[in-house]
Amino acid sequence: MNLDRSNLEQILRQLADEVLALRWTGAAPDERVMPWLIGIRSGGAVVAQELAAVLALTEGERPLVGALDCSLYRDDTWLRGPRLVEGQTSLPGDPTGQRILLVDDVLASGRTVRAAMAVLADLGRPKAVALAVLLDRGGRELPIQPDAVGLRVQVEPHQSLRLLTDGHGRMERVVTQPN
Repeated sequence: MNLDRSNLEQILRQLADEVLALRWTGAAPDERVMPWLIGIRSGGAVVAQELAAVLALTEGERPLVGALDCSLYRDDTWLRGPRLVEGQTSLPGDPTGQRILLVDDVLASGRTVRAAMAVLADLGRPKAVALAVLLDRGGRELPIQPDAVGLRVQVEPHQSLRLLTDGHGRMERVVTQPN
């Protein structure tokens, strides 16, 4: 499966619609709540930036955006071998009391999301956390489900999906590759 930029733009618009339809804990029924978009490094950070731009066009206000590196919190690091830290965690402020939308590019086992939740717990106590993913490929190993999904896809168990970016850090395409 290969998705190009035009496919990704359509999927991103679908994701934005689902994000706007989310009902946040403690929000009045007619209240429009704009959460912080926190992208999980590295692909999720790219998706969060582009999702924020789409939401800004739709809603007239750009949500606050940050990025979270959870590579040191993963419970399967020993399987993957030594890796460089993917990037710095950069939040718009203290997450305590904030509504957070964790954003990732591809959801598979759920281990990256679990690690991101652990990082958030170490940094503060958000009021609510939801999960938005560009692509959900299934294959969970943990009981984690997205609240907003751009596209659910079928991929063979021995394959993974990888989001590639262009020279400007924008989503370019998604390719299938062997695990």
